[in-house]
Amino acid sequence: MREGGLRIVVVDDHTVMRAGVIALLAAEDSIEIVGEAGDGRAALELVERYDPDVALVDLRMPVLDGVATTTEIVARYPRTRVLILTTYDTDAEIERGVEAGAIGYLLKDTTREQLVAAVHAAARGETVLAPRVAEKLVARMRRPVQDPLTERETDVLNAVADGLTNAEIGRRLVIAEATVKTHLLRLFAKLDVNDRTRAVVVAMERGILERP
Repeated sequence: MREGGLRIVVVDDHTVMRAGVIALLAAEDSIEIVGEAGDGRAALELVERYDPDVALVDLRMPVLDGVATTTEIVARYPRTRVLILTTYDTDAEIERGVEAGAIGYLLKDTTREQLVAAVHAAARGETVLAPRVAEKLVARMRRPVQDPLTERETDVLNAVADGLTNAEIGRRLVIAEATVKTHLLRLFAKLDVNDRTRAVVVAMERGILERP
């Protein structure tokens, strides 16, 4: 933190919300609001002009949205930490914000004390996540990655469901039996199964195979 307190810019296209955030932070002696903007393009100009410690950025904005704004700030002004402050807490929104390089992700029901603490933590380079956001990220990480089957893997699995042997599958698809085995191993891994019968069952449960 620099002498005189943390330098902050607040970026939100909703005037009332932006004014509310500024009012919450302005009462804090350790924080100085050096600028505010209603869209991402204006935010980049502020960051270039004032070199703030932290940029509080909303996700949904005109001209340049929060993800694009975050990406630009991280790439062009790495000293400025981006702290997303938004109402959106879907998995997709959270992932986009974090992947863009935001150091934190807060929701707009955050209290004044939590917001102040988060700004200071972000300025120190610490990751800051709202509890609901942290829960969603952890749950997402724990879910197994499910790569989609390729067209050929689906063909092989359909043939398995028809009761064909590897040799018969090879003849139907005009591929070598060794290639059939390779496709089977790959689709077993993707479906997290160990045998042909289970592969067919799981694929049907997930809607990958549609059998009469």
